[in-house]
Amino acid sequence: MSNVLLYKANSRGKGNHGWLQSHHTFSFAGYFNPNRMNFGVLRVLNDDEIHGGSGFPTHPHDNMEIITIILEGALEHNDSMGHTEQLKKGEVQVMSAGTGLKHSEYNASQSELLNLFQIWIYPNKQNVMPRYAQQAYDVSKTKNAFFEIVTPYDGINPLWIQQQAWLSLGDFDNEQIVEYIVKKKGNGLFAMVVNGQCEIAGQILNDRDAIGIWDIHSGLQNLSMAITKPDTRILLIDVPME
Repeated sequence: MSNVLLYKANSRGKGNHGWLQSHHTFSFAGYFNPNRMNFGVLRVLNDDEIHGGSGFPTHPHDNMEIITIILEGALEHNDSMGHTEQLKKGEVQVMSAGTGLKHSEYNASQSELLNLFQIWIYPNKQNVMPRYAQQAYDVSKTKNAFFEIVTPYDGINPLWIQQQAWLSLGDFDNEQIVEYIVKKKGNGLFAMVVNGQCEIAGQILNDRDAIGIWDIHSGLQNLSMAITKPDTRILLIDVPME
């Protein structure tokens, strides 16, 4: 029997800072919910909207795998490793914070809204050398299937992390049944509907709804989902549960 946790979009923590509108799936900053601290090694999934000309000033991180997915707009990134980069819609950034780094993140536009997901995953190695990478993805090349954007494989995908975790995106243009095979025994699956609608484990999920599924006894092997609206995008995070 699999364990299932439902995360409805309207149940997320909210942060309204004027220049920043943030929704927190898990406890973060001023939002604390003891029942929503993490999903396995997945610690943070923030859905941030940053107004033009605004952003996060320089701040530190260490021993965390930080993944940023740009949904709309462009992000200006600067860090203590010497990177000054701009990330646009359709690009993903990975930072292994390791022994420690500092960075800033700003909306690259003075007028357009920036929307991004920032995801934090606990690493399986501590105090590694900090590392940065970014890459554009084109989900349309694998339409109606899941496309891996982050893996644990050094040297195969430039967007790799220090953890046995995989992140995938899928764009589906019609109603269909989709199967996903779990990458590693002991991993659980966290699925978020970025937009559209699907049914997973008997639950109808709409925009920004999410669900976490795992089986600590026999191991979760696959996930079946029904795409119930055209033009649906799903983010899958395949992570160790302990």
